Amino acid sequence: MKNVLKKIRNQFALLCGLTILVMMAFCPNTASSSTEAAAPATNDPSNYSQRATYGIERLQSWYLQDTGLYQKPTDWWNSANAITVLVDYSRATHSTQYLSTVANTFGKASKAYGVVNFSNDSNDDEGWWALAWIDAYDLTKTPGYLAMAQTIFADMTTQWDTTTCGGGVWWSKDLKHSAYKNAVTNELFLEIAASLANRVTDRTRKAEYLSWAQKEWKWFSASGMINSDNLVNDGLNATNPAACTSNKQATWTYNQGVVLGGLAELYKADHDASLLSKAETMADATMTKMVTATGVLEEPRGGGPDLPQFKGIFLRNLVRLNRVATRTKYKTFADTNAESIWRNDQGANYQFGDQWQGPFDSGDGTRQTSALDALIAAVEMQ
Repeated sequence: MKNVLKKIRNQFALLCGLTILVMMAFCPNTASSSTEAAAPATNDPSNYSQRATYGIERLQSWYLQDTGLYQKPTDWWNSANAITVLVDYSRATHSTQYLSTVANTFGKASKAYGVVNFSNDSNDDEGWWALAWIDAYDLTKTPGYLAMAQTIFADMTTQWDTTTCGGGVWWSKDLKHSAYKNAVTNELFLEIAASLANRVTDRTRKAEYLSWAQKEWKWFSASGMINSDNLVNDGLNATNPAACTSNKQATWTYNQGVVLGGLAELYKADHDASLLSKAETMADATMTKMVTATGVLEEPRGGGPDLPQFKGIFLRNLVRLNRVATRTKYKTFADTNAESIWRNDQGANYQFGDQWQGPFDSGDGTRQTSALDALIAAVEMQ
């Protein structure tokens, strides 16, 4: 009798084991209860929209509902870029899933960060938020988003100064410690002004915004920050006001990107074809001189914790340029970078790292947002 019972138990155990294997094969979600399980190696969609969807879901695991911001090390201005990515993803995939998240951030983030109307001492920080709300307005037509962008821009105009270097916006309101005129702050100013000129309906305000955009581009293009390689150095040597020359600091990829979006918007406002010609020249310089041997965008070293954010901003603005000056080479570039991120820079749970050519280093909201800019660019240029 004992031998019979033992045989029955063995057969039952074998049956249970086979049942578990069948469940794992046909019901993969039951194979593990852990939400942190690695992405299945066989789950490799060729569709960029699906890849972006997986990436967005992972990004939102770092989102803090009570503040409307993202977990550290993702900072204040990086969260603005993350919200922009949510909006761009929603547009590219025709999804409404994350619009409530955008609204939540609009209502909570300023108070959580301790500022009013998304404005703080760093003029570039508030510029990113202005662009985020312009993007959100374009998708949802919510008037409050556009009004907020106008409020932020009005604050930035108080930082325009002609005493030092003949014009331009200061990087910081704290001139005692940070008297610096740099590229990204002025590029943001250009893009916001031109974007508002293209969106407001009041003729007086439209003319005012267009005047600011044209004034900014006239100053910026002659400032010396655009070097002989058609790449943008970080800022100006302004300690001696008479000397205002390029400081020849690194040509960060986001400085190559924001100007493309600004020129595309200004072209839509005043139809000056020379703007597109200049933008294409600068885009070409970036795609040939700031890449690996396989054509993957690469950042100069030494940019600190903000560095992982930069590359995605270039791809996002290449999309903006492509909308008004479509080029096959832009699509090819976006595809090359999106494919490399997916193949070479992916960790567990669809996390993406800093080096798009690989290997994967670590994941956080900043790295994820930047990589998603590239994936979404590939979706938009399909």
